[in-house]
This record gives sequence, structure tokens and C-alpha cells, in this order.
Amino acid sequence: MLKLLPLLLCALSVPAMASSSRIKDLVTIKGVRENALIGYGLVIGLNGTGDGGGEITNTSLKKMFQTLGLNPQKEVTSKNVAAVIVTAKLPAFGRLGQHLDVTVSSIGDASSLAGGTLLVTPLKGGDGQIYAVANGSLSIGGLEKGKKLATTARIPEGGTIEKELETSFNDKKAIRMALHNPDFTTAARVERTINQELGGKYATASDATTIDVIIPNYYERKVVELIANIENFKVIADAPAKIVINERTGTLVAGGDIVLKRSAISHGDLVVEVKGGAEGSGKAGSIQMMEQTTTINDLVKALNALGTKPEDLISIFQALKQNGSLLAEIELI
Repeated sequence: MLKLLPLLLCALSVPAMASSSRIKDLVTIKGVRENALIGYGLVIGLNGTGDGGGEITNTSLKKMFQTLGLNPQKEVTSKNVAAVIVTAKLPAFGRLGQHLDVTVSSIGDASSLAGGTLLVTPLKGGDGQIYAVANGSLSIGGLEKGKKLATTARIPEGGTIEKELETSFNDKKAIRMALHNPDFTTAARVERTINQELGGKYATASDATTIDVIIPNYYERKVVELIANIENFKVIADAPAKIVINERTGTLVAGGDIVLKRSAISHGDLVVEVKGGAEGSGKAGSIQMMEQTTTINDLVKALNALGTKPEDLISIFQALKQNGSLLAEIELI
């Protein structure tokens, strides 16, 4: 006989909360982004933990000595040197002399970069031009033997910008914003809010992601001020009803307006008695179907309290989705 569980279940319903977000937290602005930089360099001063040879490292050492006015006739090999790739991010409005944090990663068979120093390394952008140079002493961070890899290190403020990206941001006649999470409802709300606040038809949402804004005449050459104002306008962001389940960790995350229609659940030895309001309590071994009153938060708490396993939750939600009772998207990660 199936076991009756005294669980109140009527709906997975998450009421829409009227909490607003700043437009700043919802969008990115075209042209305002970081750019990846990359370079190849050498780390010296290692305590016998370097590459100890290899074509790339040996050739680089030979070229370095030649640059310094030396002309070694034989191949140079050292366990105190390591070949590395150096990466950094160029800020959207990086200026000459500004410092960058850089990451240094071994590409040879070095066992550790601890105690090393990066020689001057040019950092190039995607267009092949040099935008910064990096050098300095490496920091491995709280390294404990055998617990962390020591073949990646950082140099705080180890890069210096040598070339700026050409921008005329303050001369723009229009700006384009893109939502982090594409959604037609949110895009329409952003458009409406901007137009209401600016007092005219300046913003246009062209799709679920893109909102174009024409610069008003009274903000001409004051684009920074305009964006600062727009960023602080408040909008209620919408989101699709969605349940994300991580079976490995037993994590369940629900968002949006999730609704469960009138239904009942029986899963293995688990029987959920659905109650609502002043209706009867039901009889042992029976399943009653009532209207929706309970949130998904209440449901999951109740199931967890009964020791329901993650795989049971997954099966229950998938079955509800399949028969049309659960109005939400389910994603397994």
C-alpha cells in the first residue's frame, strides 16, 4: 500500500515581486568593454623548477642574449627559466601609463613559477598591435605544497598601457545598449522608462536584446552625464519561468512566475496529498486534487523535510512538465 504523506501541495507559484533594478545592472553599452591582451615571455630566477630546455625556451634565451649584445654560439639551457603566456585585460577607456593586473601561465614542463620574475613582455590585442607591456615579480598566492598548482601566477599592476584605443565617446549621436539576459518584456520596459524620464521618443527597442538611444540635443557632448542618468533609472526586469536542477549537487534553483495547475503526484512510495484552504484532509491512501495555493519554495522545503532525493525531485518536476501541469522550463546542468 502506498504511503500517505501529509504534504500541502497545490501550486508551484512564485508571485511577481515588484522589485526594481537599475538599468546599469541590466545592460552593457556598445563600445564599453574590456579587451583581451596576450603575450609570450620568459620567467627567470626559478630555483631549478623551470623548463630545463626545449626548443621554444632555448631559442627565446638565445634571442634574449643577442638583444643584450651577447652572441652565444651554443644552445642555452637552464632549469631556472620557464616559457610562459602572459594575459591581461585592457579596460574600455584605458589610458597611457595606467597599470593592469597580469596573469602568467607556464607552457613548458616547469614544475613551479614560485620566486620567478617575468622579463619585459609585450602584450598584443586581437589586431596584433602592442597595447601594453608586462614585467615584475610573480605572486603564486597562499601556496601549500601538493594542494595548489604553482604553474600559474599573477603580477598585481604588472602591466603598463602603452597604447590607447581610439574613442570619441563624448561625440556620439546615439548609443546602443544590450540586455545581459534577452527578454522582450524587459526590453520594452527599458525603452518605456528611458522615454518617460527623458521626456520624448529617444529610446527604441529593436529586439529582445537591443535598445538604441538617440542623444537628446540638451545632452550634446554630455554623453557621459546622459549615461550616468540612464544607468540609475529603475526598471522591473522580467524573467521566464525556469527551474534549474544540478543532479550532482542536489541543487534546485527556480526563477520567474512558476505555476503548477491543479494536479496530484504519486512517485514510488511517495504520495502527495493535495490540500487547500478549508477543504477536507483526505483519507489514507487517497489523493485529492485542489486548487493552487503553495509556492515552489514551500514544495521543495516540504519534500526535503521528507528526505526526498534530488533524483526524485527531478522525476517529479519532469513528470509535471510533461503532463502540462508545470508551466515552467526545466534545465538540467
